[in-house]
Amino acid sequence: MRKPVVLITGAGGEIGHGLIDRLAQDGSRGVITLDVNPLEPDLARLVTREFQGSILDTSLLDRIVAEYEVDLVFHLAALLSTRSEFTPMAAHEVNVGGTLNLLEFAQKQGESHGRPVVFLYPSSIAVYGMPDLQTKARAGEVKEDQYTHPSTMYGCNKLYCEQLGGYYTRHYKQLARDTVSRKVDFRSVRFPGLISAVTVPSGGTSDFAPEMIHAAARQEAYACFVRPDTRIPFMAMPDGVEALLRLAAAPRERLGRTAYNVGAFNPSAEEVRQVVLGAFPGATITYTVDEARQGIVDSWPADVDDSAARTDWGFAPNYDFERAFSEYLIPTIRRRYQK
Repeated sequence: MRKPVVLITGAGGEIGHGLIDRLAQDGSRGVITLDVNPLEPDLARLVTREFQGSILDTSLLDRIVAEYEVDLVFHLAALLSTRSEFTPMAAHEVNVGGTLNLLEFAQKQGESHGRPVVFLYPSSIAVYGMPDLQTKARAGEVKEDQYTHPSTMYGCNKLYCEQLGGYYTRHYKQLARDTVSRKVDFRSVRFPGLISAVTVPSGGTSDFAPEMIHAAARQEAYACFVRPDTRIPFMAMPDGVEALLRLAAAPRERLGRTAYNVGAFNPSAEEVRQVVLGAFPGATITYTVDEARQGIVDSWPADVDDSAARTDWGFAPNYDFERAFSEYLIPTIRRRYQK
């Protein structure tokens, strides 16, 4: 008899750490994970079962379908923005092909147990593409349907996968004689730059903010790769995890969209630098602008309008700029390197 569980792909990443902790504390259902790398031992002991493998391995996904009854999926596995620019074909294969595999997996699960599978997908502000800095300044808080002209492979992948999710939710095989639609309930959060105190930055184009803190705590000099005036939205990782869980729990009838903006604070790179220097007075943080990466960050909004998320499912971040750094990021990261 199959066992009802939550599936988390890419579980060893930054968001996966927080999700596994929260779901383990709740304890209402088992958690199974899928990642190309083994989970850290402290994390692995919190899950029901750990599958090591790729989201491109459809035989492995079929095996999970056969053994478990999955009614909630958090599909976190992806190649991040910087790496995707170096390997666009691999990015498309993993970010699009892998997501399509997981949507088919959810469809099969829904058909098998007769109720929709809730499918949570972390999207990104990379889906946006501002044409120039003047437009970015004028636009202010950008809504979900504005400026969706991404200039990166990662952004293109994310935007397309949002559309795929909408298709599986609303129009799947719409010409088929026997209807098999409404078996996937796709819900997406467009995250800003996520900053975690638990895991080390892993190659995101927005990672200049957490990289400053980690370098300062390690007593290493850091050259920030964007200009001091660069401004994009950020969010503390606990709020990102809470957003996914809150959206997953929301009644479907309250949701007016399949993709939602979320945001918390949007400091400039220099404002982040000053806070980090205040906490680590001996730190050396300079600027060596990488024009290519700078161009990507400039194409993202300075802020986003997340009113739909606040209205439809009660999104409300706990951490503003001051609290995120003073209560969560700096003390936690400081302890990490004092061990």
